[in-house]
Amino acid sequence: MSKLQGKTAVITGGASGIGLASAKRFVAEGAFVYLFGRRRDALDRAMAELGPNARAVQGDVTIQADLDRLFEAMKAERGGVDIVFANAGIGETAPLGAITPAHFDHAFDINVRGLLFTVQTLMPLLKPGSSIVLTGSTVGVMGTPAMSVYSASKAAVRNLARSWAQDLRGSGIRVNVLSPGLTQTEMVMDILDESVLAGIVAGTPTGRMGDPMETAAVAAFLASDDSSFMTGSEVFVDGGYAQI
Repeated sequence: MSKLQGKTAVITGGASGIGLASAKRFVAEGAFVYLFGRRRDALDRAMAELGPNARAVQGDVTIQADLDRLFEAMKAERGGVDIVFANAGIGETAPLGAITPAHFDHAFDINVRGLLFTVQTLMPLLKPGSSIVLTGSTVGVMGTPAMSVYSASKAAVRNLARSWAQDLRGSGIRVNVLSPGLTQTEMVMDILDESVLAGIVAGTPTGRMGDPMETAAVAAFLASDDSSFMTGSEVFVDGGYAQI
């Protein structure tokens, strides 16, 4: 595997779940990977798994000073970036009638505002042929009980990709959305109870949850030149859940 040989990537929310699985895949494909995340302990554990072709920068996508520090580190150490995987996100449940301003602000600050300013901050480091990958979700195209705010935030991500594909015309930079279905990550297991998980699995044609490494394989495809004629697209890795 060497489709990312010599490339520099950054993955936000890279210390666990799909982010960490993607970091492992990117390194295996030849990339040097920067992990950006809030939890130092999780970053340290991830670095122990990834080895010398990775670097951790602790920070929060909602804090511009932290994003600026990431920019300066990558500029000084690598000179540029080929892949921005804006993956950091959170999911919380709240049905209509129980939604609070704090719940709304938390979801949109990380899933939309943080994603937007991650990409915008790192844009000066991107060169022709670079790839931006945004993490969406099946819920961005489906109605989901008690997840309207999260779903709306992921629908916003989908439209950002469409609009940015227009903004990036002529730059040689591509932007696409990677939308996982039910995947066995720490976040999913924390926010969904067993009955909800069972219901989603039952509605998934493959009859199971996804493995983060399965999503990571598609992230590597979108990050690589194999997807060179794709921009503004959304690719689902969901076992067919949102497709039927």
